[in-house]
Amino acid sequence: MVPENKNVNWITERFATFLYFIKDRFDLHEGKEDEMETIEYVRKNVEFRGANLWILIFAILVASVGLNVNSTAVIIGAMLISPLMGPIMGIGMAAGINDFELLQKSLKNLGIAVVISIMTSTLYFSFTPLSDAESELLARTEPTIWDVLIALFGGLAGIIAGSRKEKSNAIPGVAIATALMPPLCTAGYGIATWNLYYFLGAFYLFFINSVFISLSTYLIVRFMSFPKKEFMDSKREKTVRNYITLFTLLTVVPSIYLAYNIVKRTIWEKSASSFVSTEFEFPRTQIISSKFIYEPDSSIIEIAMVGERISDEELAILQKRTGAFSLSNTYLSIKQSGDNGMDINMLRSDVLKDLYERNETLIQNKDEKIFFLEREISQYVETNKMTVDLANEAKINHNLLESFSVSRSLIANLKEDRRDTVLIAFATFTRVPSKSETDRLRNWLKVRTKADSVALMID
Repeated sequence: MVPENKNVNWITERFATFLYFIKDRFDLHEGKEDEMETIEYVRKNVEFRGANLWILIFAILVASVGLNVNSTAVIIGAMLISPLMGPIMGIGMAAGINDFELLQKSLKNLGIAVVISIMTSTLYFSFTPLSDAESELLARTEPTIWDVLIALFGGLAGIIAGSRKEKSNAIPGVAIATALMPPLCTAGYGIATWNLYYFLGAFYLFFINSVFISLSTYLIVRFMSFPKKEFMDSKREKTVRNYITLFTLLTVVPSIYLAYNIVKRTIWEKSASSFVSTEFEFPRTQIISSKFIYEPDSSIIEIAMVGERISDEELAILQKRTGAFSLSNTYLSIKQSGDNGMDINMLRSDVLKDLYERNETLIQNKDEKIFFLEREISQYVETNKMTVDLANEAKINHNLLESFSVSRSLIANLKEDRRDTVLIAFATFTRVPSKSETDRLRNWLKVRTKADSVALMID
């Protein structure tokens, strides 16, 4: 019995040591700022007034330009400037500490920021000559489960970083990751182009991001036991608590439901894509376009095909195969070449689009090769023109110079396994020149041609 007790004690000690190690490593209280300082830090970043408001407007304009010209770098820069995170984190903080005044202030300022942001982007997109919706803009018209996860985890990182004594660059990183500003710019684009789908999709994405950043802030504030606001009147405290609880439920519950639908749609779209790529493989038939339309009760996979027609029996089998891919309540809408309902213009457009996408890389490679060859030809022509000028100038400094030529050559460095371009000069003198004259000619060539290295050959 004694050895068994020793083993049990040893295991208990090791387990306790392991738990202490985990607790020590993941302790959020280490390096934490005073709670009141953190609350004040969040409170200061809530207000949109004066310079803060102008910074928001200019950041929105920068983001709108970035979306307009499809520049990821410009969009990232705008998100670094944006102060939108302040009131969103303020909402979560207010709900966590039962501060109704902070909640009202955060909601008011967030509303002001949203309205001004949409108005600014709408004004920009109403006058810009570039009216096409680029890929960066289209990516903000429909939220996915990944957007929800990014907002949740990004919000957790943001509030934890904000509660530290030493502030890090996590909050600007959260602003970039959660991408709060581009959806508002896209909503403005939707208004400017009278596209309700773009407006609703983009605003839906912004709403989802905002709610889950606020939710993550609320969770961390409660987890770290931030001091709740105290009231002298217990009745008023209860009323405030009820208001905040009601607000939290009205905001979070629908958002969780919306997030659940986003998860379902994302899983369905992945299954639908897998179904099409797996089942629609025919030797003499090609898919030119596919469209997935998700609805909770009845979803549709629309496919346009060209080539040898697929029989009705095969189509019926394909419809039954949807069950194997967990595509319940999903129906196939197949359009084949020769069908009355086949839109020829759409078919031509899809074929051209497919051809372009397939050959885009090839075209880009050809452009690069053409640019390389043009540059080589330009250098060759420039060298030929330069030879006569160099020969005449060299003759002035070297009276015994009889003939002179210069060219650029590619030399393979076998030892270092690399290629170098070297300027090679060939000179003929009436008599053998001295070493000092040869060195003077070589140094002059380096300065005159701005070449890194010159190979001079004397005959």
